[in-house]
Amino acid sequence: MNIQEIGTIKSPVVEERDEGWGNVIAEIHLNPTYVSGLRGIEAFSHLVIIFFMHQSSFDPATDLVRRPRGRLDMPLVGIFAQRAKHRPAPIGITTVELIGIKGNVLRVKGLDAIDGTPVLDIKPYFKAFDHIEDAVMPAWTVELMRGYF
Repeated sequence: MNIQEIGTIKSPVVEERDEGWGNVIAEIHLNPTYVSGLRGIEAFSHLVIIFFMHQSSFDPATDLVRRPRGRLDMPLVGIFAQRAKHRPAPIGITTVELIGIKGNVLRVKGLDAIDGTPVLDIKPYFKAFDHIEDAVMPAWTVELMRGYF
């Protein structure tokens, strides 16, 4: 498998953190080779950003089954039942608000990735693909996400 980054995130956030991402304004610096691929993206209010969590690590002994964020008030669950950053394949995905585009730079709001993170793909947000009206999630996820965005 060969996956190449298509750009890099420039963010004021330089260290991992677990909350306060909602108002972060970041830039995605797209490789100039791909800039024509942005044509028409300005018509979308939101984008889905797929990125490689380059500073993440994974230790099966501690990360395969754990309490989300290490919080004692959270249940013990497997890595695939949570969206933790320390994963076997450290791929992140976040829906962001598109603020603007200038050349090969996209300004976005709400991207929970640190400065220097490689971008793997950019997709437009489509309600038909990305929103499930009656999705079910465990109650602990609501408490976990309080203050995240």
